[in-house]
Amino acid sequence: MIASGSRERTATLDSGPSLRRRSAVLVTGASSGIGFATAVRLARRGTIVFAGIRRQVDGEALLRENSGRIKPMLLDVTDDASLQRARTRIESLREFRLDALVNNAGIAVAGPLELLPQSELRRQFDVNFFAPMALTQAFLPLLRESGGRIVNVSSVAGKMAAPYLGAYSASKFALEAASDALRLELRPFGVSVSVIEPGDVRTPIWRRSSAASLQLLDRMTPEERAQYEAMTRAMIVAAQRAERHALAPERVAAAIERALYARRPKARYLVGAGARLRLAVARLPEVVRDPLILAALGMPRSTPVREAEAQRERV
Repeated sequence: MIASGSRERTATLDSGPSLRRRSAVLVTGASSGIGFATAVRLARRGTIVFAGIRRQVDGEALLRENSGRIKPMLLDVTDDASLQRARTRIESLREFRLDALVNNAGIAVAGPLELLPQSELRRQFDVNFFAPMALTQAFLPLLRESGGRIVNVSSVAGKMAAPYLGAYSASKFALEAASDALRLELRPFGVSVSVIEPGDVRTPIWRRSSAASLQLLDRMTPEERAQYEAMTRAMIVAAQRAERHALAPERVAAAIERALYARRPKARYLVGAGARLRLAVARLPEVVRDPLILAALGMPRSTPVREAEAQRERV
């Protein structure tokens, strides 16, 4: 069952004399990682899952896991027409009742903010912030009808920004703020809003961002490389190290399940010891926090150019 507010809801709901509607959840970014694990977990529990995917082959992988309850749906979260097609399809399937929206789709644009193209900054916000807002607007009429839930998959990066992940953190900070506002705005309608805040998770998103960082490094001018190469390579090494100790996506899927099924859902679900540690660091004064972050990432506190200039001044 999916609970709604303080009222428990069973997996079916009487709607008229002859129709019993089954509980359904829409999960975006279900092609891999957290979204894939969430779709499989909820389906095994008995929930119908509309799984947003980008490629047909991803849907085939989901169907192999549970062909009875997972319903793959081609969905580009940044395309309004695609969102409207998804809503029309779900709305037309009157045997199902949409009880929840899980905004999980996300990307990580990595690199120094000075050098990130404006198009990449916009892409970061299009996927991580504007898309969840558009999905929420599109599906709120159905969720208001069911007294359903919205679960936004954020990150502890939405509480503490790190160098070279400024764009990603900014998008998650924005998602956190919007979730807080939505939680209060939608409470009178019986629609709850929860945020999931994991630490590092073992998903393809970080390998893709590391590859993008290397491509950015290749595009740098000699002057830019002198300023940023050491820090870029340090961040790539830190990302690879973090991935080795990252959470399994299933850990985050379990937190999403709790947010959906708890009788009284919490506003936030912090996932993993790493996330708890980072939240504690985020609450420290900047004069203490900044050196800790740089040390933990193995990043130099000065560029080779500045070190050379300082050496000349000392001479």
